[in-house]
Formats: sequence, structure tokens, C-alpha cells
Amino acid sequence: MINFKQEELIQSFVAHLKAQFPEIELMGIQESPEDPESLWIRVTAPTDEERRSALTHYAADKSMDILEDYGYHMIVMPTRREREAV
Repeated sequence: MINFKQEELIQSFVAHLKAQFPEIELMGIQESPEDPESLWIRVTAPTDEERRSALTHYAADKSMDILEDYGYHMIVMPTRREREAV
């Protein structure tokens, strides 16, 4: 279960991501099945491979800052959008 501080940090984290990568969208947040102390922030992946790589590196730096400053482990998971049923 996500607490108030985590929710606050996630909103700020996503805002920073969207400022750098406006093409992404938040898809959802979930606890890791392996570790309930770890949160997965699922976002749409940029279509360009270089942008996807830049997003991954940027998000890793930001998530490390959150871990060091607040003790919360968050991982950004760039994910391709599910194909819509035809």
C-alpha cells in the first residue's frame, strides 16, 4: 500500500519525467511482486531507442536520489502500449 509521502514523491517524480520526456504517459503504479517495498512506476516507452535509453538513465538517477533521501525504492518501467483490440 502506498503511503502519503510515497504518493507525493511519485507525483513529483512523474512531473520531472514528463518535463524531460513529454511523450510519455503514466500507465500505473504497482508494488513489485518480488518485493512489496519496491514500487514500479509504469510509463509508456518512447518509440525512439535513444530517447528510451535516455529515459532509463534519467529515471535511474532520480530514483537513486529518492532512495538515498527518503529510503523508498522506485523503479520506472518504460512499457510499450498494449495494442488495442480491433
